[in-house]
Amino acid sequence: MMLFRIILPVADIEQATRFYAQVLGLPGERVSPGRHYFAAADAGGAVLACYSPREDGDAAEHGETWRPHPFQYVYFSTRDLGALRERCLSAGATAVTPVEHMPWGETLFYAVDPFGNPIAFVESGTEFLGGRPAP
Repeated sequence: MMLFRIILPVADIEQATRFYAQVLGLPGERVSPGRHYFAAADAGGAVLACYSPREDGDAAEHGETWRPHPFQYVYFSTRDLGALRERCLSAGATAVTPVEHMPWGETLFYAVDPFGNPIAFVESGTEFLGGRPAP
């Protein structure tokens, strides 16, 4: 079994597309009026799906106010943490923390996207995947 897609709720699919295209350095692909996918081949194995229920016609079913829990982060791994942090800042991310070395071994920073979704970026090679902490 493998994780293959993460759906991230957004209020404006065009703004989300611009933000994540700039942050990830990838164009992604619009798959429906309210969904833009940054696909597995481009995103390292899993699809990041930006999803606007309103723009996809699902607002009545899913509502317009759902937000993730404040500690429900989507994590990305990157080789150049400093450059990605700068891209987050220039793309309009908020609450961008300094790069930190965590007790479980990861080197990372946290941010919030323009829709209030908490996101995190971990330096490649320090990802904690369970078991013993990364070196």
